[in-house]
Amino acid sequence: MKKFYLFVTIAGAATLTGVVVRLGNLHPPSIIATVVFFFALLGAGFLLSWGLESAEKFVSKGLAIAVLALITVLPEYAVDIYYSFQAGRHPGSEYVGFAAANMTGANRLLVGLAWPVIVLLHWWRSKKKNVTLAEANLTEIGFLFLSSLYAFVIVLKNKIDLWDTIILIAIYLIYLWQTGKGSSEEQEAEKEIGPAAALTKLSKQKQYIIITALGVYAAFVILLSAEPFAESLIATGGQLGLNKFLLIQWLAPLASEAPTIIIAILLTIALKPESALSAMISDKINQWTLLVGMIPLAYSIGGGTWGHLPLDARQREEFFLTAAQSLFALSLLLGLKFTLRKGLILLFLFAIQLLIAFIYRNNEVTTIHSLTYLSWLYLILSLIAVIKQRKEIVNHVLSLKNTLANR
Repeated sequence: MKKFYLFVTIAGAATLTGVVVRLGNLHPPSIIATVVFFFALLGAGFLLSWGLESAEKFVSKGLAIAVLALITVLPEYAVDIYYSFQAGRHPGSEYVGFAAANMTGANRLLVGLAWPVIVLLHWWRSKKKNVTLAEANLTEIGFLFLSSLYAFVIVLKNKIDLWDTIILIAIYLIYLWQTGKGSSEEQEAEKEIGPAAALTKLSKQKQYIIITALGVYAAFVILLSAEPFAESLIATGGQLGLNKFLLIQWLAPLASEAPTIIIAILLTIALKPESALSAMISDKINQWTLLVGMIPLAYSIGGGTWGHLPLDARQREEFFLTAAQSLFALSLLLGLKFTLRKGLILLFLFAIQLLIAFIYRNNEVTTIHSLTYLSWLYLILSLIAVIKQRKEIVNHVLSLKNTLANR
């Protein structure tokens, strides 16, 4: 328990400065505020992840997935919903672009960086060059394919509206319904890792108290820090002459995604790469459905009317690229084996995205064209991968159909 309390103390200390600054109505320089609230969100994310990881075994699986999946990405939701709300209040402002930037950055970071890190670490740890998924993961793969496919509808419309909210939330609820129908035999208990493992040594009553305290405090910090973090990022970009769009697209998701990615790293180091990759796929479904779906809802509330978030030329290509990357990543999982070579390809293409973004940061037209070419490259590679694995796809579709029919 000493290690657990030490980790909680460190994470709590990271949040404390942000709480003091916000409640004390202090106004430090934007750069300092960005750092303070970045670490506040980061610390809160870790507290949430440890508490929720331990809580999963105390509630029914369907309820656990519904509640825990939503709370786990609360830092990302809080920041993106804030930008979307402000975009609704100020139509045509830079907030419109920021809402889409934060969402696309978070999605691409998960697939382009987190997935390759898992297979690279597994190779380093065990010398094995692939991570093999179970047939049970076909459900996740199927729903991620469905949500990724729907993303192209949004690209064609050049907007995200409340109809998208309804459809995407429906996809997510059906996904929860299907995964929640798994039998108890499928819910194989796994030994906890990291700080959460210490909680299993306590009585259930003490575990409830600690888990509740961690969750409530973390949620409090996240809600307290989201607005000043989002605004300080914008101000920092302006003061330093940095591209505010890129700052919001890549720095903000780092704070919210870090705890999830680090848990996946710990699972991989503990020789559980399948669990790590499965968790990343679930997070991707969550963000590709709920997170995207919440954007027009927050936008409409901010504007006080039924509205939609428009996608300009840059946002459209960012969204197109995110959807294309998602489809290509899925094509790499069709054989239920994520190999080292596949991971390196994803990482290489992700690095190209970053290079394009930063090299042409002041040239909007060239950036848009480059993103378009890269998106089509992803789609061509996806088609090649599908053709090569067409027999496996047929078998997987039949297997998935039988699995869903038997639930």
